[in-house]
Amino acid sequence: MPAADRPDRPTLAVFDTKPYDRVFLDAANAAGATTEGPVFQPRYLEVALSAATAPLAAGCAAVCGFVHDRFDAEALRVLAAGGTKLVALRCAGFNNVDLAAAARSGVTVVRVPAYSPHAVAEHTLALILALDRKIHRAWNRVREGNFALDGLMGRELHGRTAGIVGTGEIGAVVARILAAGFGARVLACDPRENPDVTAVGGRYVPLPTLLAESEIVTLHCPLTPDTRHLIRNERLALMRDGALLVNTGRGALTDARDLVEALKNGKLGGVALDVYEEEDSLFGRDHSGEIIADDIFARLLTFPNVVITGHQAYFTEPALRAIAETTVDNVRRWVRGEPALREVRGSAT
Repeated sequence: MPAADRPDRPTLAVFDTKPYDRVFLDAANAAGATTEGPVFQPRYLEVALSAATAPLAAGCAAVCGFVHDRFDAEALRVLAAGGTKLVALRCAGFNNVDLAAAARSGVTVVRVPAYSPHAVAEHTLALILALDRKIHRAWNRVREGNFALDGLMGRELHGRTAGIVGTGEIGAVVARILAAGFGARVLACDPRENPDVTAVGGRYVPLPTLLAESEIVTLHCPLTPDTRHLIRNERLALMRDGALLVNTGRGALTDARDLVEALKNGKLGGVALDVYEEEDSLFGRDHSGEIIADDIFARLLTFPNVVITGHQAYFTEPALRAIAETTVDNVRRWVRGEPALREVRGSAT
């Protein structure tokens, strides 16, 4: 793309903005400033991006989105018509972007492939421990003055078998914590073996073997057509009775309807979710004064052996700082015409 198409100080429309996004993006933008000014001029928007809200970015050379923004073909067409040339995702996943449509529209897409794997990995362990030791139930009891221990019998991680599906940076950290920190036996499944996992004693096995042998299964793989509803009825049937399932990856890795059935019939001993397939209309906002209309999500909330957090596994200060800094660097490189280190591409055909 010729340099003339890259204004020296582009306006960046930041969708789905929360107060903390402003704090970290402003700090990173200021830190990257030159004598000519900051890297970009921000236009902060609280609404999520969709085809209906895309016109709000008119005149902006670049747009910044998060996991709940929908960069479908129509949204990208509207963005391109308004002058947008760059989509800078402040997240690792890009399943919410129609890459083929972006290529047809001449829009470059960049992301933050890694920020703090420890943030998500540690939250994963927190969820496992909450389920195993019934922390959520004990917390509620104590607040009511009930200190009885009946029904709070827990399990130890030491010596148990944990299966990790997806062993990129996050999965590898989870493996290290489980194996070296807790003394668990680690099984792993990934098309590409990570030496950091085998170094702590992790053993790679096919998915059916992992599901059959693991007492805890945790998901850390990307969402692709092949992994959508990776955990569904036929895969749940392979799991050990009473196993725990944890998902801090992407909501659509599991079929929530099938999880409900597995919880009802006792196949699953517990479920911990930081993501949900239909989370776009729920997570990141206060719905405490409303009725939750999603029947499946509402049903999940009724189980005593289910723990749900609202997509907060990534939400630590180091992670937010890294996300902001990488986002600013992505925009800076695009403005200067430098190679995009973190570009994701799709075929225009």
